[in-house]
Amino acid sequence: MQIPVTVTDLRGQPLIALNRAAFRIFEDEVERQITAFSITDAPISATLVFDSSRSMKARMSDARAAVEQFLNTAMPSDEFSLIRFSDRAELLTGFTQDTSEISRQLAFVEPHGWTALFDAVCLATQQIRKAHNTRRVLVVFSDGGDNNSRYSESELISMLREADVQVYAVSLFERPRSLERIAEETGGRALWVKKLEDLPAAVETLNRQIRSEYLIGYSPGEIPKDGKYHRVRIEVKPPEGMERLRTSWRRGYTAPE
Repeated sequence: MQIPVTVTDLRGQPLIALNRAAFRIFEDEVERQITAFSITDAPISATLVFDSSRSMKARMSDARAAVEQFLNTAMPSDEFSLIRFSDRAELLTGFTQDTSEISRQLAFVEPHGWTALFDAVCLATQQIRKAHNTRRVLVVFSDGGDNNSRYSESELISMLREADVQVYAVSLFERPRSLERIAEETGGRALWVKKLEDLPAAVETLNRQIRSEYLIGYSPGEIPKDGKYHRVRIEVKPPEGMERLRTSWRRGYTAPE
Protein backbone atom coordinates (compact mmCIF):
# COMPACT_ATOMS: atom_id res chain seq x y z
CA MET A 1 0.00 0.00 0.00
CA GLN A 2 1.35 3.46 -0.92
CA ILE A 3 0.15 6.70 0.63
CA PRO A 4 1.07 10.14 -0.78
CA VAL A 5 1.88 12.62 1.99
CA THR A 6 2.46 16.38 1.86
CA VAL A 7 4.08 18.17 4.81
CA THR A 8 4.19 21.96 5.12
CA ASP A 9 4.89 24.56 7.76
CA LEU A 10 2.00 26.71 8.98
CA ARG A 11 2.60 29.18 6.13
CA GLY A 12 2.08 26.45 3.55
CA GLN A 13 5.74 26.04 2.58
CA PRO A 14 6.57 22.38 1.83
CA LEU A 15 9.16 20.56 3.94
CA ILE A 16 11.09 18.15 1.73
CA ALA A 17 14.10 17.29 3.90
CA LEU A 18 12.40 14.93 6.36
CA ASN A 19 13.66 11.36 6.66
CA ARG A 20 11.84 8.09 7.15
CA ALA A 21 12.28 8.18 10.93
CA ALA A 22 10.09 11.31 11.14
CA PHE A 23 7.02 9.39 9.95
CA ARG A 24 4.69 6.88 11.58
CA ILE A 25 1.74 5.26 9.83
CA PHE A 26 -1.35 3.64 11.30
CA GLU A 27 -4.14 1.65 9.70
CA ASP A 28 -7.35 1.39 11.74
CA GLU A 29 -5.22 2.66 14.67
CA VAL A 30 -2.73 -0.21 14.35
CA GLU A 31 0.81 0.99 13.62
CA ARG A 32 2.33 -0.48 10.47
CA GLN A 33 5.94 -0.77 9.42
CA ILE A 34 7.08 1.61 6.70
CA THR A 35 8.51 -0.50 3.89
CA ALA A 36 9.23 2.19 1.28
CA PHE A 37 9.98 5.90 1.47
CA SER A 38 10.71 8.44 -1.26
CA ILE A 39 10.11 11.98 -2.45
CA THR A 40 8.42 11.74 -5.81
CA ASP A 41 8.99 14.04 -8.76
CA ALA A 42 7.03 11.91 -11.21
CA PRO A 43 4.92 13.62 -13.88
CA ILE A 44 1.31 14.38 -13.02
CA SER A 45 -2.03 13.98 -14.70
CA ALA A 46 -4.21 16.91 -13.64
CA THR A 47 -7.86 17.51 -14.40
CA LEU A 48 -8.64 21.21 -13.99
CA VAL A 49 -12.18 21.90 -12.72
CA PHE A 50 -13.15 25.49 -13.57
CA ASP A 51 -16.12 27.33 -12.10
CA SER A 52 -18.02 29.31 -14.77
CA SER A 53 -21.15 30.02 -12.74
CA ARG A 54 -22.78 33.46 -12.72
CA SER A 55 -21.01 34.57 -9.55
CA MET A 56 -17.65 34.31 -11.34
CA LYS A 57 -18.49 37.10 -13.82
CA ALA A 58 -16.26 39.74 -12.21
CA ARG A 59 -13.50 37.21 -11.50
CA MET A 60 -13.13 35.36 -14.79
CA SER A 61 -9.99 37.12 -15.98
CA ASP A 62 -8.25 36.52 -12.65
CA ALA A 63 -9.36 32.88 -12.56
CA ARG A 64 -8.15 32.32 -16.14
CA ALA A 65 -4.81 33.90 -15.21
CA ALA A 66 -4.58 31.52 -12.24
CA VAL A 67 -5.05 28.52 -14.54
CA GLU A 68 -2.41 29.89 -16.94
CA GLN A 69 -0.01 30.34 -14.04
CA PHE A 70 -0.56 26.73 -13.02
CA LEU A 71 -0.05 25.48 -16.60
CA ASN A 72 3.20 27.45 -16.89
CA THR A 73 4.74 25.15 -14.27
CA ALA A 74 4.15 22.05 -16.39
CA MET A 75 6.96 19.52 -16.45
CA PRO A 76 7.83 17.14 -19.31
CA SER A 77 5.25 14.33 -19.58
CA ASP A 78 2.66 16.18 -17.48
CA GLU A 79 -0.82 16.05 -18.98
CA PHE A 80 -3.96 18.08 -18.37
CA SER A 81 -7.68 17.95 -19.04
CA LEU A 82 -10.32 20.63 -18.51
CA ILE A 83 -13.85 20.57 -17.09
CA ARG A 84 -16.03 23.66 -16.76
CA PHE A 85 -19.15 23.80 -14.63
CA SER A 86 -22.11 26.04 -13.92
CA ASP A 87 -25.61 24.51 -13.96
CA ARG A 88 -23.94 21.33 -15.17
CA ALA A 89 -20.46 19.97 -15.66
CA GLU A 90 -18.92 19.62 -19.10
CA LEU A 91 -15.66 18.09 -20.32
CA LEU A 92 -13.99 20.59 -22.67
CA THR A 93 -10.64 18.89 -23.27
CA GLY A 94 -9.46 15.34 -22.69
CA PHE A 95 -5.93 14.63 -21.52
CA THR A 96 -3.25 16.41 -23.50
CA GLN A 97 0.33 17.54 -22.98
CA ASP A 98 -0.43 20.61 -25.12
CA THR A 99 -1.21 23.26 -22.51
CA SER A 100 -2.12 25.75 -25.24
CA GLU A 101 -5.16 23.61 -26.04
CA ILE A 102 -6.38 24.05 -22.45
CA SER A 103 -5.85 27.81 -22.80
CA ARG A 104 -7.78 27.95 -26.09
CA GLN A 105 -10.77 26.16 -24.63
CA LEU A 106 -10.74 28.27 -21.49
CA ALA A 107 -10.80 31.49 -23.50
CA PHE A 108 -14.31 30.65 -24.78
CA VAL A 109 -15.81 29.94 -21.35
CA GLU A 110 -18.39 32.51 -20.25
CA PRO A 111 -20.05 32.75 -16.82
CA HIS A 112 -23.72 31.88 -16.33
CA GLY A 113 -26.04 29.80 -14.18
CA TRP A 114 -25.73 28.09 -10.83
CA THR A 115 -22.91 26.02 -9.29
CA ALA A 116 -22.87 22.23 -9.77
CA LEU A 117 -19.53 21.76 -7.98
CA PHE A 118 -20.07 18.21 -6.72
CA ASP A 119 -21.21 17.02 -10.16
CA ALA A 120 -18.09 18.58 -11.68
CA VAL A 121 -15.76 16.80 -9.25
CA CYS A 122 -17.63 13.54 -9.93
CA LEU A 123 -17.09 14.00 -13.68
CA ALA A 124 -13.43 14.83 -13.04
CA THR A 125 -13.06 11.66 -10.96
CA GLN A 126 -14.37 9.64 -13.90
CA GLN A 127 -12.11 11.51 -16.32
CA ILE A 128 -8.98 10.93 -14.22
CA ARG A 129 -9.33 7.18 -14.78
CA LYS A 130 -8.20 7.83 -18.36
CA ALA A 131 -4.95 9.41 -17.20
CA HIS A 132 -1.61 7.99 -18.32
CA ASN A 133 0.51 9.02 -15.32
CA THR A 134 0.52 7.38 -11.91
CA ARG A 135 0.26 10.66 -9.99
CA ARG A 136 -3.25 12.03 -10.45
CA VAL A 137 -4.76 15.24 -9.10
CA LEU A 138 -7.91 17.29 -9.50
CA VAL A 139 -7.41 21.05 -9.26
CA VAL A 140 -10.58 23.06 -8.58
CA PHE A 141 -10.88 26.82 -9.23
CA SER A 142 -14.12 28.11 -7.70
CA ASP A 143 -15.63 30.97 -5.71
CA GLY A 144 -18.14 29.14 -3.55
CA GLY A 145 -20.02 26.06 -2.52
CA ASP A 146 -22.48 23.86 -4.37
CA ASN A 147 -26.09 24.78 -5.12
CA ASN A 148 -27.12 22.75 -8.17
CA SER A 149 -25.65 19.19 -8.10
CA ARG A 150 -27.42 15.87 -8.35
CA TYR A 151 -24.69 14.25 -6.27
CA SER A 152 -24.41 14.90 -2.53
CA GLU A 153 -21.19 15.54 -0.65
CA SER A 154 -21.32 12.09 0.97
CA GLU A 155 -21.82 10.39 -2.40
CA LEU A 156 -18.89 12.33 -3.81
CA ILE A 157 -16.60 11.39 -0.91
CA SER A 158 -17.54 7.72 -1.36
CA MET A 159 -16.58 7.95 -5.01
CA LEU A 160 -13.28 9.67 -4.22
CA ARG A 161 -12.40 7.01 -1.63
CA GLU A 162 -12.39 4.44 -4.41
CA ALA A 163 -10.27 6.61 -6.72
CA ASP A 164 -6.52 7.06 -6.45
CA VAL A 165 -6.65 10.84 -6.82
CA GLN A 166 -5.96 13.93 -4.72
CA VAL A 167 -8.16 17.02 -4.78
CA TYR A 168 -6.57 20.47 -4.55
CA ALA A 169 -8.57 23.68 -4.69
CA VAL A 170 -8.28 27.44 -4.79
CA SER A 171 -11.44 29.05 -3.41
CA LEU A 172 -12.08 32.73 -4.12
CA PHE A 173 -13.60 34.79 -1.30
CA GLU A 174 -15.89 32.06 0.04
CA ARG A 175 -14.61 29.31 2.31
CA PRO A 176 -16.71 26.23 1.43
CA ARG A 177 -16.23 23.69 4.20
CA SER A 178 -17.39 20.90 1.91
CA LEU A 179 -14.52 21.56 -0.50
CA GLU A 180 -12.08 21.57 2.41
CA ARG A 181 -13.44 18.21 3.61
CA ILE A 182 -13.19 16.72 0.10
CA ALA A 183 -9.59 17.87 -0.27
CA GLU A 184 -8.63 16.64 3.19
CA GLU A 185 -10.17 13.21 2.60
CA THR A 186 -8.00 12.66 -0.48
CA GLY A 187 -4.75 14.06 0.92
CA GLY A 188 -4.98 17.31 -1.02
CA ARG A 189 -5.41 20.86 0.22
CA ALA A 190 -7.93 23.68 -0.24
CA LEU A 191 -6.57 27.23 -0.19
CA TRP A 192 -8.83 30.16 0.62
CA VAL A 193 -8.11 33.45 -1.17
CA LYS A 194 -9.69 36.51 0.47
CA LYS A 195 -8.45 39.08 -2.08
CA LEU A 196 -7.85 38.70 -5.81
CA GLU A 197 -4.37 40.16 -5.48
CA ASP A 198 -3.47 37.15 -3.29
CA LEU A 199 -4.48 34.67 -6.00
CA PRO A 200 -1.07 34.33 -7.75
CA ALA A 201 0.65 33.56 -4.43
CA ALA A 202 -2.01 30.95 -3.63
CA VAL A 203 -1.51 29.23 -7.00
CA GLU A 204 2.25 29.21 -6.45
CA THR A 205 1.76 27.63 -3.02
CA LEU A 206 -0.64 25.05 -4.43
CA ASN A 207 1.80 24.13 -7.18
CA ARG A 208 4.68 23.69 -4.72
CA GLN A 209 2.54 21.44 -2.54
CA ILE A 210 1.52 19.26 -5.48
CA ARG A 211 5.16 18.98 -6.59
CA SER A 212 6.57 18.27 -3.09
CA GLU A 213 5.15 14.92 -2.10
CA TYR A 214 6.44 12.02 -0.03
CA LEU A 215 5.38 8.53 -1.03
CA ILE A 216 5.19 6.15 1.92
CA GLY A 217 4.75 2.44 1.43
CA TYR A 218 3.64 -0.04 4.07
CA SER A 219 2.28 -3.55 4.31
CA PRO A 220 -1.32 -3.61 5.55
CA GLY A 221 -1.13 -7.32 6.22
CA GLU A 222 -3.89 -9.51 4.86
CA ILE A 223 -6.49 -7.17 3.36
CA PRO A 224 -9.96 -8.46 4.22
CA LYS A 225 -12.30 -8.69 1.25
CA ASP A 226 -15.07 -6.99 3.16
CA GLY A 227 -15.70 -3.94 1.00
CA LYS A 228 -15.22 -1.74 4.05
CA TYR A 229 -13.36 1.55 4.35
CA HIS A 230 -10.09 1.34 6.30
CA ARG A 231 -8.73 4.49 7.90
CA VAL A 232 -5.09 5.51 7.53
CA ARG A 233 -3.41 8.00 9.85
CA ILE A 234 0.01 9.63 9.50
CA GLU A 235 2.07 11.14 12.32
CA VAL A 236 5.07 13.35 11.52
CA LYS A 237 7.67 14.51 14.02
CA PRO A 238 8.53 18.20 13.45
CA PRO A 239 12.17 19.14 12.82
CA GLU A 240 14.08 20.57 15.75
CA GLY A 241 13.01 24.13 16.49
CA MET A 242 9.60 23.75 14.84
CA GLU A 243 6.59 23.07 17.02
CA ARG A 244 3.81 22.37 14.50
CA LEU A 245 3.35 21.11 10.97
CA ARG A 246 0.47 20.63 8.57
CA THR A 247 0.26 17.15 7.10
CA SER A 248 -2.03 15.99 4.29
CA TRP A 249 -2.52 12.37 3.25
CA ARG A 250 -5.07 10.09 1.70
CA ARG A 251 -7.24 9.13 4.65
CA GLY A 252 -7.82 5.50 3.77
CA TYR A 253 -8.91 2.95 1.19
CA THR A 254 -11.88 0.73 0.44
CA ALA A 255 -11.07 -2.97 0.55
CA PRO A 256 -12.29 -5.21 -2.28
CA GLU A 257 -15.35 -7.35 -1.75
